Amino acid sequence: MGTGVIQVNLAALAANLRLMRTRAPGAEVAAVVKADAYGLGLAGVLPALGCGSYFVARLEEAVTLRALAPKARLFVLDGVTEDSASALIAHRLIPVLGSLEQIARWQKAARGQGGALEAALHVDTGMNRLGLPPHELALLAGEAKTRLDGIALALVMSHLACSDEPDSPMNRVQLARFRAALAALPPAPASLAASGGVFLGRDYHFDLVRPGIGLYGGNPQPGHDLPIKPVVRLAARILQLRPIAPGETVGYGASFTAARPMMLATIALGYADGVLRSAGGRATALVKGRPAPFVGRVSMDLVTLDVTGLDAAVGEEAELFGPGLPLDAAAAAWGTISYELLTGLSRRIPRVYEGGEGITKSP
Repeated sequence: MGTGVIQVNLAALAANLRLMRTRAPGAEVAAVVKADAYGLGLAGVLPALGCGSYFVARLEEAVTLRALAPKARLFVLDGVTEDSASALIAHRLIPVLGSLEQIARWQKAARGQGGALEAALHVDTGMNRLGLPPHELALLAGEAKTRLDGIALALVMSHLACSDEPDSPMNRVQLARFRAALAALPPAPASLAASGGVFLGRDYHFDLVRPGIGLYGGNPQPGHDLPIKPVVRLAARILQLRPIAPGETVGYGASFTAARPMMLATIALGYADGVLRSAGGRATALVKGRPAPFVGRVSMDLVTLDVTGLDAAVGEEAELFGPGLPLDAAAAAWGTISYELLTGLSRRIPRVYEGGEGITKSP
């Protein structure tokens, strides 16, 4: 590896996909690969997934994915805008429609094509973010035959707000609202659960589940011991070692002062790579499998570690998270969550894919 590397274990990723299938028997498992597969590199991880359906957020993501998955169903969570209908049709994409306005826009596009177009409906059951709000759902249900003419319903979906908290009453509230919405709408396959919802049980599975972070090694229910395998490892080489005496300061702002003789290691990662400044003085890396605390501020390209007593050497690596240092624990120490940590990793760090035949790098 060079100065820094993101190692992606494709065998672990595939194992997490199998876990989702085992936990949601009878439901299709459609991987969420938005944000360049949560920052891991879409082209690199796709061979380990091999799903029949995928979800992305943006049209541009879907166009890229179409070239890599020519036969898969591709759902676009942003739906359809005034200027995206033609591209959605050209690339055989399925918009997730979340308003009467979007439904009317897609219906107009279908009429222009002279045939039905597939779409998913997003029903808001309590997130108050995207999706048909209750008053629009009521209008649609009362005029479904007219408003959905020319639209082939591939899916009706919603999204759970509190699936990371299995005991939250909000989960049951949203489940009841979703069932009521399904009863009011024309029959179609249904989807409610993302990663956390998969582990809430059969009531939440319906016909299709949409795991994201759970595939990539994050725990969708923090504090609960789920058998999710670590997928990603972030590491960097030690560029320089430096002994310092008591009273010496470290880094910008001289925010750290040594209280004892110390050995410092500077590694080649910083906030330009996605290592948050909030990790300074809080987070820990592993050197030789032992804790090496962050010392001073994280800078643009560098992090300084306390490697006193670790017998570290220039060129050795420090692990910022991975099998020895769980992703969620590292994220908490950085002052964030696993989702932001992964998606914030810079493209200047090479992604290396392991667990298949040999090791390949992302383009």
